[in-house]
Amino acid sequence: MAASFDKKVVFITGGGSGIGRATALAFGAAGAAVILADRDEAAGNATASLLEERSVPNCFVPVNVADSDSVGSAVQEGIARVGQIDIAFNNAGTGGLEHPLHQYPEDNWTQVLAVNLSGVFYCMKHQLAHMLPRKSGIIINMASVAGLRGFPWHAAYAASKHGVVGLTKTAAHEYARAGIRINAICPGFTETPMVGRMVADDPGRRAKLEKAIPLGRLASPEEIANAVLFLASADNQFMIGHTLTLDGGITSV
Repeated sequence: MAASFDKKVVFITGGGSGIGRATALAFGAAGAAVILADRDEAAGNATASLLEERSVPNCFVPVNVADSDSVGSAVQEGIARVGQIDIAFNNAGTGGLEHPLHQYPEDNWTQVLAVNLSGVFYCMKHQLAHMLPRKSGIIINMASVAGLRGFPWHAAYAASKHGVVGLTKTAAHEYARAGIRINAICPGFTETPMVGRMVADDPGRRAKLEKAIPLGRLASPEEIANAVLFLASADNQFMIGHTLTLDGGITSV
């Protein structure tokens, strides 16, 4: 039986496109109200329109996850407009540049860590402050298969995603007895705008990526969204501090 999220409110960063949009639509179809948070207002409003077409209660709040004050304001505005946050999916991220480590630009290193790692920290900090008095809540952080193994020429991305895995495990331990479940999801290459930009300038790169995946294809955003709903399901009460891997078999070899 499909999970139901009736009367639940989901807060999603990076909800304007890709996995964030697919997850917003999946939660909406399962009965949840959705708070969409994104730096790109046009993309966020486009997802909001898709939810409205489906009669899903929602609101869009602008956010820069690399700034704690912006995150705090987005959380508070979302709560004021929708009423609460039961589930948070900290999905916003950036890919960064592709360079060998000794040539990696320091400004891009700082930017990637600020969005992918500090952004998750800021989101959890403000979400937990709301969830703790209620003694309930679910947080799912976007990590990556690059947080489980090396990712050559992407030092900043790999470091940030390894950091998300460690941060998730630590927070899960700290807040388990407070009634808050925290897990991470680790997708492999997925049909998202980020991966689209990776392959845009190299027609042969997509084929190389698919060849490296035992399943022989990229994941769809909807497949990742379904896994997020599994992690958030009321039938999944005993899983905390887990990194759920959806990589088409990359880490199996």
